[in-house]
Order: sequence, then C-alpha cells, then structure tokens
Amino acid sequence: MNNLSFLQRGVGSGSPTGQKTLVDLRPWQTAQALAALAVSTEEMEHAREAERLADHEVDQAFAAALRQADTTSQPLNAEAMTLKQKVAELQQTVKSDQSLLQQVTAASHGVSSTGANSDDVAIAKAQLGLDSDQLNDAEQDLARASGDQRIKIQQELAAHEATMKKYDSQANQPGEMAVVSSKRYGTLAHRLEAWLAQRSRYQLLQLARRQADSDSVALMAEHHVLELQANAGASITSSSTGTGEQSVQSTSANSVLARIKEKADQHQLLSIYDDRYQTEQQLASVYANWSTQVLVQHRIVLHLILQSLAMIAFTLILVTLCDLLIRHFLERPRLDRRRTQTLQKILELSVQLVGVIVILLIVFGTPQQMPTILGLATAGITVVMQDFILAFFGWFVLMGKNGIRIGDIVEINGVDGEVSEIGLFRTSVMETGNWTDKGHPTGRRVTFINKFAISGQYFNFSTAGQWMWDEITVSVPTSTETYPTIERIHKAVLEATEVDAKQAEEEWKRNAKQHGLSQYSAAPAVNLRPSGSGVDVLVRYVTRASDRVEMRNRLYQCVLDALQPVSETPVSISSVAEANVGSGR
Repeated sequence: MNNLSFLQRGVGSGSPTGQKTLVDLRPWQTAQALAALAVSTEEMEHAREAERLADHEVDQAFAAALRQADTTSQPLNAEAMTLKQKVAELQQTVKSDQSLLQQVTAASHGVSSTGANSDDVAIAKAQLGLDSDQLNDAEQDLARASGDQRIKIQQELAAHEATMKKYDSQANQPGEMAVVSSKRYGTLAHRLEAWLAQRSRYQLLQLARRQADSDSVALMAEHHVLELQANAGASITSSSTGTGEQSVQSTSANSVLARIKEKADQHQLLSIYDDRYQTEQQLASVYANWSTQVLVQHRIVLHLILQSLAMIAFTLILVTLCDLLIRHFLERPRLDRRRTQTLQKILELSVQLVGVIVILLIVFGTPQQMPTILGLATAGITVVMQDFILAFFGWFVLMGKNGIRIGDIVEINGVDGEVSEIGLFRTSVMETGNWTDKGHPTGRRVTFINKFAISGQYFNFSTAGQWMWDEITVSVPTSTETYPTIERIHKAVLEATEVDAKQAEEEWKRNAKQHGLSQYSAAPAVNLRPSGSGVDVLVRYVTRASDRVEMRNRLYQCVLDALQPVSETPVSISSVAEANVGSGR
C-alpha cells in the first residue's frame, strides 16, 4: 500500500516521491500502483487496459503542455534579451563548428591517421562539444529568465519515457481465474487476509475512479475556456478581415499567417483536450469494472470464510457430542468407579486434543517447516515448562497398574491421607494423622503436582488385600492360673483371626510365587515379657486395614472372656498397630 500513498492522500500532479512536476503524472502512477495489486486474470486484464489508457492520457498531457508552452509568449526583460542574443550567437557558432568538422573530416580521408589532419578532426570535435555545452547552458538560462517551461517539460517527458521502457521490459506474470485464485486460500487465516486485501483494493479502485471522474470534469472546464478563447480570436480575425480592402492592405502577410497558425494550434489543443477527456472517462469506466470484479472475488472469499467457520462449529459440536457419549456410556453402575473415572478423563482429553488440532489445521493449515517447528517448540517447552511436563507424564504413571486410585490410602512427601482427586497435573489428598487413622481426617486438603510420581516417591497402603499387622498387650498378674490364662488368650486369638490369617497367607503365597519372594506366615504370635506386676502378653495378628478397629474390639472381648476364671486383680490391656499392606510383611 505504500505505492498508493499519494493516491490515498489525494496529492496533485507529482511523482511518487512527492516532487512537483509540470505535467500531471497521477493517471499513470495510479494505474501502475493498482496493477501491482491484481491477483486474477480478470483483474490483470483491467490493469493492462488501465495502464494503456493512463499512458495515453499522460502522453497527451505532455503534448498539450508543449503546445501551450509554444503558444505562450511573455515579454522579455533586459536579462532575457541579452541571453536570447547570446543563444543566437552560440547557435551560429555551433553551425560553424559543424561545417568545419565536416570539412576537416572530408580532408582527412586521403591522409594517414598519424598525419596532421587527424589532430584537426579531434580539435574540431572538441570545439563542437564545448560550444554545444555552452549553447545548452545558455538555453536553460534563457528559459529560466523568460519563464519558458519547454525544456523542463522535455526533461519530464524523457524521464517518463525511460520509466515506460523499463516497465515494458518486465514480463507480465500470468494470473489465475478469479474462482481459482480465491480458492488458493485454503486456510481461514489466508482467507481473512485475502478478504481484507480485497476490501482495501476495492476502496483504492473507487478512489481512483473518483479521481478519474474529477480529472475529466477539470479537463472539460479547461476545454471550455480554450474554446471561448479560440472563438474570441476567430471573431476578431473575422472583424478585421471584413473592414474592406483598405484594412487588408494594411495587414502584412506574415501577420495573417501567424494568426492562422495560432488558430490551428488552438484547434489542435482543443482536439487534444477532447481526447484526454474521453480517455479519463474510459479510465473511470475501467476502474468501475475492475471494482465489480473485486466485489465478485470478495463474495467468493466471504463464502469460503463462512465454510471455514462452519467447519469449526461442526468440530466443536462433534467434540461436545463425543464428551456426552463418553459420559453416558461410562456412567453405568456395573463399571468400577475408579477405572471409569480414569478412562473418562483419558477419552475426554483425547477427544478435546483432536478437536483443537483440527481447528488449528482449519485456521492455519499444515505447517510448511514441520521439523523445525517441532524442534523449536520442543526445546522451548522443555526449558520453560519442565515441571508441567514431568507432572503430565507423572499422571500416566499414576494411572498405570502400580499407580494410585481415588480412595487409596497413600503417603506422599511425608503427608498421609486418602486420595480425593487425580488430575492431569495435580493430585489432591484428604490428610489424616497417619495411615493407622483411616476414617479420621484432619480436615486439610493437600495438593501435590504429579512430578512426585517420576522424580520422587510415594507409598500406597491400599493395594491387594490391604492387610496389616496389629498388636495388643495384656498384663496378667502372677498366679497359679497365669499360664492357663495365656493359653486361653492364645487360643481365642487363633480362633478370631483364623479366617483373615488364612486369606492373607494365601494371597502372599500367590504373590511370592509370581515375583519370587520369600515365604511368609500369617499365623498370630503370642510373646511373653516379664513385668513388675506379672507377665505382659504381646499378641500380634493380621487383619484388614478397614477392619482393624472392629477386629481389635473383638479380640478385647475374647481376652476378657479368657480372663474370667482369674482373680479379681485388675488386668491392663494396651494395643499398638503395625501394617504392611498388600503382598509385603
């Protein structure tokens, strides 16, 4: 658009650089600048026609300017009279130099090039060049002093012809049909860019059309002024020639010829103005047709833009429907809640990612430099978003076979609690005092970035059967019934924990065979420790983490039943729990 800045500003006659000229070059400058914006075959045809008419109009403007400069005579001052005399003398001198050069050249044909005549030819040429330069300088001085613009107009004409030769030497690029040219913009971004460019081009064409109409009106006004002057001159001539024989005799033949020549020049100038007026009218018509063609392309591109927007809307609708279908099929009671939530997140993320990629392809298209783009993007993302990348891949680790699920009892970075949410980048835990206080949260919600799954460590106490070792201590006073009482306690513990011990032992054995681990026993153990008041009986047994409190209460009842035959001496009972969840000890 920089080439059309003079058109948008509405500058008068001048060059694109802003330098004022005697002849209005705007028609050619406007057509040349607008031709560079043509994109289709139809537009290029209009552009070439506009350039042809604009060039013809400028040529006629130069012809009119030269004729007006020839017919315009201004009184000469003393300086101009002196320069005119000097120019006449230099013209005679140049003619003499040319005659001398011809004589010397003819005389040197029969003499050797090393003779004196060769030197005479060189001297004659040098003298002719020097006098010619002096003549040109004197003519320019005379034109400046007398106000004659013919020399400057000739210089502008020569510059314009040189520009035209350079422009004609450049081959025109072949174009495409309007429909094909518009459909080349396959992405929404390119279509919007083309739509804006067409809108700007249409506005410039309308401005050029209005400028051509304005120039035609101005030319017609000048034509009327010149026609009035010519008619006034003709009436004067008629009146002077109609006074009779006496007036004819008093008018010299040279004066009559001068008037006739002046009248002929005026009619030729009027003919030139008529031609320029018609050319401006044709140029305005070309710009109007060109604008219509741009509007056709504008509608085509607008239709393509609407197609792209419809595709984006259709993609968003599909993504929404897919999300609804995923939720509908996964919200079934018979499916595992933890696996359902994990699968739902993965499917929703995949569908949304595909939707975003499709929309980006519609808007921007396929990248041309895919390896370079991927390399730079990967390097930037790796450096700037290192923690988020680790958190993202940590989410896949947590969703794996050995990860964690919602509701698991875990320990992360020294914080114990129950998993309440597993996000794409963060995991939330409802904190408890420690893993033995299941069901008694502190009320604090702790959130960890999923980076810990890769660069840190975590403990999951909710794997496999969720088995744990628990321990209670019973103080039995020293008496003759001490050992029978201990046996009854041992027997009661064996009976109460038999089922859990058998299930835990079978599960551990299966895992031991699968992973090559050592053999473990889940049988309860009763250990004795002497104390000041008697014997402390330590009972260790296996129970599920979720049934720990219930099992402990049942064992307390069994111990109290076993202590009934003993004397009324108070019995002290305490407990401690130890867990190794899953397939461990």
